[in-house]
Amino acid sequence: MIKFIFCQVLGWKIIGETNPVKKCVMIVAPHTHWLDFFVAIPVRRILNLKINFIGKKELFFFPLNYILKYLGGSPVNRNSKSKTVDLIAEKFSKKDLYRLALSPEGTRKKVNEWKTGFYYIAKKANVPIVSVSMDAKKKEVVFSKPFYPTNDIKKDFEFLKKFYDGVVGIVAENS
Repeated sequence: MIKFIFCQVLGWKIIGETNPVKKCVMIVAPHTHWLDFFVAIPVRRILNLKINFIGKKELFFFPLNYILKYLGGSPVNRNSKSKTVDLIAEKFSKKDLYRLALSPEGTRKKVNEWKTGFYYIAKKANVPIVSVSMDAKKKEVVFSKPFYPTNDIKKDFEFLKKFYDGVVGIVAENS
């Protein structure tokens, strides 16, 4: 039923490597609107994928915290001096299946530079990065093949960003 509504009624397509590895960091972009979350939820359900995510701790208030945790969410204190990358990377070693989805922009606003946390989490956990684009204009969710980061962040970011060339988010001017 969800697939019928998402694909046939709403007109979205799911394309690419839709059975990602059991452990990976999934960078989902562009993140331009809170409705992006409601595009991602049916995709997870249609593909029958367990995917976790992190969100700023301010989102995890009662009763929303129960829903977000049920959906695989974990709160993160973005203003903390805690070793967030280390703490998240450690989760990969403790689980047989852990796919962490997050926004490389770190916000819904237009940015010129991506945050680097996802990259260092993948390197520290020794897991690949799977790029996922949500193109609102074409109504396509596209999954890339897994990419293992090298030791050249500049070159790796250039490679990863190419996947998103021409992709338009829900708020086009923030893409």
